[in-house]
Amino acid sequence: MNNLLFLLSAIGGLNGLFLSIYFAFFVKQKSKATYFLAALIAVISVRITKSAFLYFSYQSSLVWFIQIGLIACALIGPFLYLYIYASTSENKQNKWGWIWHVLPVTAVLILLFNVYPYERQSTAWGIIIGKGIYTQWLIYVVLSIYLLKETVLKVFNKEEKLSKKELWLLNLTFGVALIWIAYKTSWYTSYIVGALSFSFVFYISCLLWILNKKNSVLFFEELIKYNNKTITDTEAHDISEKLDALFEEKALFKNSNLKLNDLANEIEVTSHQLSQFLNNNLNKTFNQFINEFRIKEAKKLIENNHQFTLEAIGYEAGFSSKSTFYAAFKKIIGTTPAEYKKQASS
Repeated sequence: MNNLLFLLSAIGGLNGLFLSIYFAFFVKQKSKATYFLAALIAVISVRITKSAFLYFSYQSSLVWFIQIGLIACALIGPFLYLYIYASTSENKQNKWGWIWHVLPVTAVLILLFNVYPYERQSTAWGIIIGKGIYTQWLIYVVLSIYLLKETVLKVFNKEEKLSKKELWLLNLTFGVALIWIAYKTSWYTSYIVGALSFSFVFYISCLLWILNKKNSVLFFEELIKYNNKTITDTEAHDISEKLDALFEEKALFKNSNLKLNDLANEIEVTSHQLSQFLNNNLNKTFNQFINEFRIKEAKKLIENNHQFTLEAIGYEAGFSSKSTFYAAFKKIIGTTPAEYKKQASS
């Protein structure tokens, strides 16, 4: 039984290490997010492998490996946050800003290892310093979930579907949270539960990857969509002009059920071409693109039609619900419709 538990707990960690090496060195089109993902998988894998060996075969000669495992544990939260931020932020990151999340905690732990050697202060490390590491990990998980707050809200909104990338980011973030919970509750269950939970999350993630690979979607990698089939500047210009003219004449964005295929048919291009134009040339999703027109219309209605309620304005502009209208308005304008109405009236 012990051999089976060791195999199940260690195999995920070892496979994770191989996967992190693949992302770091063999993915053709790498971005900062790709490196952060590789680092995240690596530190979790080291932490899990450390747990397996410590649980089944503790040896004083492996103290150095335990210390590396604790440093890796302290870096799980930072690398999760850095990956989520790099994958979701529309603003350019400071090139070296990530160092402030990684270097200080690493330096502090190395210093503590020298001042309070683990082999002589294992109790202090397990109770006092360990609590600090897990608290820091939890803080970064919460920050990561905050970055994904709009995606989390989509889960409870029947009118909006999660993209494959959003599904992957949620799976990863809550998977890391699950591993944290497993380790924090190990006092009441078993220390090996944390390692087993990683193996479970790891293989669920791989399953998602395999199921989506048939659609050529690798949300592990920060690939540039349609990289080998870019549309020409002339085609992009034509699509842009057609969209502007169409929305000026028909205001199709007011249709709350408008789909990508509908819009592509109207301007006589394929849905693939339109999606490619929006993603590559405008760096926007279809919903973001349409919502910008809807918000522009909503602003006009707020300024010129004082008899309309804000909810009615949202529906008139093309939103299917009050919540999606308020969320889109806040995201694009930076203020709520009510606050904007006050400013427009003053």
